[in-house]
Amino acid sequence: MPTSHPAPPVQPPHLLDNPAWAALTGPHARFAERVGRAARYPADVSPFTALEDPADPRAWADLAALVGPGTLTPVTGVHTVPEAWETEQDGVGVQLTGEALRAEPAPDAVRLGLADVPEILELIALTRPGPFLPRTVELGTYLGIRDRGRLIALAGERLRPPGWTEISAVCTHPEHRGRGLATRLVRAVAAGIRERGDTPFLHAAAGNTDAIRLYESIGFTLRRRNRFVLVRSPQAPGEETQPEPSRLTIRM
Repeated sequence: MPTSHPAPPVQPPHLLDNPAWAALTGPHARFAERVGRAARYPADVSPFTALEDPADPRAWADLAALVGPGTLTPVTGVHTVPEAWETEQDGVGVQLTGEALRAEPAPDAVRLGLADVPEILELIALTRPGPFLPRTVELGTYLGIRDRGRLIALAGERLRPPGWTEISAVCTHPEHRGRGLATRLVRAVAAGIRERGDTPFLHAAAGNTDAIRLYESIGFTLRRRNRFVLVRSPQAPGEETQPEPSRLTIRM
């Protein structure tokens, strides 16, 4: 009689497999707008929405109730999109973790706040590192470097799952590239993350090979590839499509 072996235990999903949900139900719960198994950030904070389980049709139904009919919304961690939803954009990104990253303060970096948002938005519009909205700066620490008073480089914290913090909005004015400013700011933001016991991680578009090589050269390690979709929620015949919010993008 053949010997039976117990099935290996099922490993729970890693927090970073669904970081927006982990953040919105964890350290960023104060920002969460939620219906059941779906959650999102306020429209002026971040474009991200999240599903407790992207494979659960009930989560998609909750998301439809949360965003309303005929609405564009970006969703991460998705393998398949229900038939009733339209996929407007589809992209692939990479997720890297910074366990080996050397973190250190940058003496010339300054803390940025709400008063700096107009200048931040100008730099973001010029460099296009990913979505940044009027209240994104409230998600965590944002640091910048100035040259003769002008903001020329930026990096900060975005998603914050328990035990982890995402580094985001890494950008440098084109006239000041090649000076290592982005690396200094990434290390400085990581220093603050490490001080509170978290581990840094980040996302990049899979096609942004220059940025990925830079991150790997300073100690980040590729963890996984992930899918980002921009989808439109179902609407009944005759219902009007919601106006297109300019904030929506699947760039990371």
